[in-house]
Amino acid sequence: MHEMALAESIRDLIDAQAAREGFRRVCTVELEIGRLAIVDVPALRFALDIALRDTIAGGAELVIDEPSGQALCMQCSNSVELAQRGDACPDCGGYQLTVTDGDQMRVSGLVVE
Repeated sequence: MHEMALAESIRDLIDAQAAREGFRRVCTVELEIGRLAIVDVPALRFALDIALRDTIAGGAELVIDEPSGQALCMQCSNSVELAQRGDACPDCGGYQLTVTDGDQMRVSGLVVE
């Protein structure tokens, strides 16, 4: 389950930021995880609950934004929305798609004390 490794990386990032900026508690962790990022969001929530326990972010509210996937179809040249990787172009049915958005994962914000 790579979600645990992702959760541990998020914890490490929060700890490093806290050391640099000197905050003592994280109230909210805001994440952006695109729908094409190949991350199981419920599994990541569970992993973060474990990874953040007994840290300055323990018990923090977790807010996850899941932007839709976007791709450029090489067959019809349209920019299209994708629900998941492997889907066909909704306009022409082609499979030659280049993902242009929705595959990112980042910590977009922290609310701290």
